[in-house]
Amino acid sequence: MVDVGAPVEGEVPLHQHGRVIWILAGEPSGDSIGARLMQALHRIDPTLVFAGVGGGRMEARGLRSLFPMEDLTVMGFMEVLPRLRLLSQRLLEAEQDIELRRPDIVITIDSPGFSFRLLKRIRKLNVRRLHYVAPQVWAWRESRVKGYRGLWHRLLCLFPFEEKWFADRGLPEGRFVGHPILQSGVAHGKALRFFKRHDLRPSSPILILMPGSRSSEVPQLLPVFEKTLTILHKRFPDLQPVIPATSGMAPLVRKMVRHWAVHPSILTDTEDKHDAIRAADCALTKSGTSILELAIGGVPMAVTYKVNPISALLGRLFLRLPYISMINILAGREVVPELVQHDCNPQKLADEITSLLTDETKRQAQREAFGDILAMLEAPDGELPAMSAAKQVLDLMETPLSEI
Repeated sequence: MVDVGAPVEGEVPLHQHGRVIWILAGEPSGDSIGARLMQALHRIDPTLVFAGVGGGRMEARGLRSLFPMEDLTVMGFMEVLPRLRLLSQRLLEAEQDIELRRPDIVITIDSPGFSFRLLKRIRKLNVRRLHYVAPQVWAWRESRVKGYRGLWHRLLCLFPFEEKWFADRGLPEGRFVGHPILQSGVAHGKALRFFKRHDLRPSSPILILMPGSRSSEVPQLLPVFEKTLTILHKRFPDLQPVIPATSGMAPLVRKMVRHWAVHPSILTDTEDKHDAIRAADCALTKSGTSILELAIGGVPMAVTYKVNPISALLGRLFLRLPYISMINILAGREVVPELVQHDCNPQKLADEITSLLTDETKRQAQREAFGDILAMLEAPDGELPAMSAAKQVLDLMETPLSEI
């Protein structure tokens, strides 16, 4: 591990190096991870220079994005096809920028479709390469592991079992650093502040709807959520739905909910989102990181997902696990209900939310399981996940290329 203290005699002090870190995030969750990593790195060495691709959070930490991160925010085979030309152009731009800058390290965060193509193309540049957020090939398409050899010099894992899983398959570069969701700030949300800000009665049940942060997810789920709310409103007339949305997705969400009979509050402020989670009675969420955010807030939930039928067929062919939500995967059992594809319909979703709103035993069972699962995601060295990751980055930067 890199020594971040005073340099020994004869060494050039770290702050005199002026080293460049090229970092890429391809979606909002990666932007949050990248911003926390940049903050942790700057705490150790304020002179580090960042270049690459990111969103608003990373730009607020000093990154001037090479192109809009939103160009990369797409998921699903059929959804990617119309954007292949743009993605190819962005890949070339990123490769050329790295070749021109010759950074001390290249960090790619999640977004494996784009990140791995980039890592493959820059191998010839002999630059240190680190990928943050191990690909979840343990869930599906394990055969892809063969193509990962030589792709990175270090792989940062978010889940405790991943380091050994990859090592057992010939990839010993994995390091478990804890899950960044533990630093999301959800635990600091204040329910009373949310009720006051939105002029709501604490007695009104709050339902959080999370349709995703990708342009390919939101149009699939919001129409189903609209019909679900229509059913729920008849059962719970004072139900207050809220939809947290990223700044990039907020215009689309507002446009799609404009004529809903039951109108939700759209939340774009991070603090407001965290307050809403602490105030919520239950949630209906797409599969993804949002599940862990809700678990931190102790919000009982139902998980759903819906993609293009062809993408869904491909997913069923390769999926290796019985669950899609990380809560259930880590628990090894169904803690939260999953309603996917044909089960993602208004009647089934409304019935599941009704059950959560009326059955305290069911809600409490979920909350009790959340605590045990979240404890598994803490960094092994006692550090905050971002600092644990930052030390791995600096350790790799300090390692001569000849020894990697």
